[in-house]
Amino acid sequence: MTPSELLLEGVELMLFGMGFVFVFLVLLVGVVSLMSRLVATFAPPAPISVVSSPMPSAKPASHEPDAETLAAIQSAIVQHRARRG
Repeated sequence: MTPSELLLEGVELMLFGMGFVFVFLVLLVGVVSLMSRLVATFAPPAPISVVSSPMPSAKPASHEPDAETLAAIQSAIVQHRARRG
């Protein structure tokens, strides 16, 4: 085979492959769209629940951690400084 014939065969194979991938992707988009419509048609509607109970009361936000958290932070700082030497 001459180089030009080989090049034409390579281009032909490339176009065939790209066309195959394009057709596959178009079919994939079509099937996914169809499935989406079918699910929207046959799926039961989501129940709407209205809860009239009040929201649970949350603790007031404090900007300072409690004593146990402060002790843990202090211990971690001491250990870190001890490792660094």
